[in-house]
Amino acid sequence: MAKIGFVSLGCSKNLVDTEVMLHKLVSAGHEITPDETEADVIVINTCGFIESAKQESIDSIIDLGWLKKNRSLRAIIAAGCLAERYREEIFRELPEVDALIGVGSLDDICDAVDAALRGEKYSSFRDKEKSRLGGDRVLTTPEYTAYLKIAEGCDNRCSYCAIPLIRGGFRSRRIEDIVEEAKDLERLGVKELNLIAQDTSRYGLDIYGEYSLAKLVRAICSATQIPWIRLLYCYPDKITDDLIDELAGNPRLLKYMDIPIQHISDHVLSAMNRHGDGALIRDTIRRLRSRVPGIVLRTTVMVGFPGESEEDFEELCEFVKKTKFERLGAFIFSPEEGTAAALMDGAVDEQTKQDRYDTIMRTQLTVAEELSAGAVGKNFTVLCEGYDSAAGIHYGRSYADAPDIDGKIYFRAPKRIEEGRFVNVRIEEAVDYDLVGTLEE
Repeated sequence: MAKIGFVSLGCSKNLVDTEVMLHKLVSAGHEITPDETEADVIVINTCGFIESAKQESIDSIIDLGWLKKNRSLRAIIAAGCLAERYREEIFRELPEVDALIGVGSLDDICDAVDAALRGEKYSSFRDKEKSRLGGDRVLTTPEYTAYLKIAEGCDNRCSYCAIPLIRGGFRSRRIEDIVEEAKDLERLGVKELNLIAQDTSRYGLDIYGEYSLAKLVRAICSATQIPWIRLLYCYPDKITDDLIDELAGNPRLLKYMDIPIQHISDHVLSAMNRHGDGALIRDTIRRLRSRVPGIVLRTTVMVGFPGESEEDFEELCEFVKKTKFERLGAFIFSPEEGTAAALMDGAVDEQTKQDRYDTIMRTQLTVAEELSAGAVGKNFTVLCEGYDSAAGIHYGRSYADAPDIDGKIYFRAPKRIEEGRFVNVRIEEAVDYDLVGTLEE
């Protein structure tokens, strides 16, 4: 049996795949080590979404190659999106890699390890449209929080996105299977369940004939007592009245929604092949905020898309400034091979892209500072995540902050608070995207 190290890059959906592979290897008798310098084999679960993510994956493989030359590392296995997309190029351009696992071949990870340890080149690329959904996992998140993937693939076909090419079409898992996994996670101590997919709001359409995310949430709540359930990656054109009613009326469904809008200009949205126009986006936000008081909306926008004019960008800036999203991230457009946008005319030069990105983020920082200042003097339920011994302060998150992507609440307490405990914190100060306060018993 071997010592196996893991590197998981990219999104939380990729992380779930990593956890599935970890379970298979542990079940086969292998030992998982967090120390890369003592590993016999390292599995790197790669990302291939945008150019910067691809480069990070490539750089990580090259760095691991140093361990093969200078330490005990015997083999490198590349899995995930980059492996799926560039299966032929990787063996040719990155000789450090000994085995490749496609996104539909997670079940073959043990075979890949065995072959690599024998010194054989190995690859497995099963039909991703027929791969098994779900599976037992070894959680890599803190025991109080976990991601639960409810579907695989995507049918949206945005013109800039390679995910349907890499991951295949949208496939929902059955409600009963998801509920069983939620019950397992609850038994492990999970208190925050983050529902994820490429498009969670499409959930159920392919197998039940209707958008069924609200129905799924009700089933999870009926079968478990998990106090926090969070929705990520909901598209504005698929947010139903039923889902909004669930957000408004279910105290365990956090009043937080991640809605990637990408843009607001009708011209750019049409070129992106997004479903719905600027009016639909504005109406969805109005419906959510009017019917779910206190809801926190997170979004992502893209700048520098081919043909994005100064007028388009100004419209986006004004929208961000006026709408005051509680959370916002931005991407710079990069042309991805095989996508329609990669062949479009009207390319925006790199400096202009960077300038627009900087402008959007400065605009959002001003919004965030204003919203954070409004939190001073208020009390929040905080899920404690740890203690910073150097600063002498605890930290955690409220319903308004998703793990890994949002800010923190730092708080003083007279004694140490264990991780995973819910506490009441009164906010006294705002610092950029974070808040600072004091524990109130």
